[in-house]
Amino acid sequence: MELHITANPDADALLGSDPFALLTGMLLDQQVTMESAFAGPQKIRERIGTLDPAVIAAYDPQEFLEVFKQSPAVHRFPGSMAGRVQALAATVDGEWGGDASAIWTQGGPDGAEVLRRLLALPGFGEQKAKIFLALLGKQCGLQAPGWREAAGHYGEEGSYVSVADIVDPESLVKVRASKQAAKAAAKAAKPAKN
Repeated sequence: MELHITANPDADALLGSDPFALLTGMLLDQQVTMESAFAGPQKIRERIGTLDPAVIAAYDPQEFLEVFKQSPAVHRFPGSMAGRVQALAATVDGEWGGDASAIWTQGGPDGAEVLRRLLALPGFGEQKAKIFLALLGKQCGLQAPGWREAAGHYGEEGSYVSVADIVDPESLVKVRASKQAAKAAAKAAKPAKN
């Protein structure tokens, strides 16, 4: 699978070949650019030599925080995000045998079940889980029946609303414009403070 999210061929290749890297990139995708978030797994792997969930889960938390703080930082909020990545790694290791792809493949789940499994992960709320489900369906070959419906508007064909829709520089521009319009609409909808 070939992804084009980070504008860095090596980081994108890792995302396309390592399900835990992709899951971690999605986890990191908050309060930073999509490119920066999804480049995070490559930074982690370069600094500790692996993305094995068992290794990350067992890593000394203070040392793992230092991995996040190294320049360029893995995330602008290294303290909270290092902890979340370790919690995610512990869940993938403990509940899914270290295989992140089992979350969306084990037992042939339908889209609603994949969404339920994603929502059970540390750091995955409804929006993040739906976006990741759409990414799996649109770009990673997920065949789970009903995935589009479970992903909500993120699963719509021809939409440009999330990382699930980024396949090249042009689609990145469309997704950015869509996100800016959504933020502006949300801001305009808020009642004015007196």
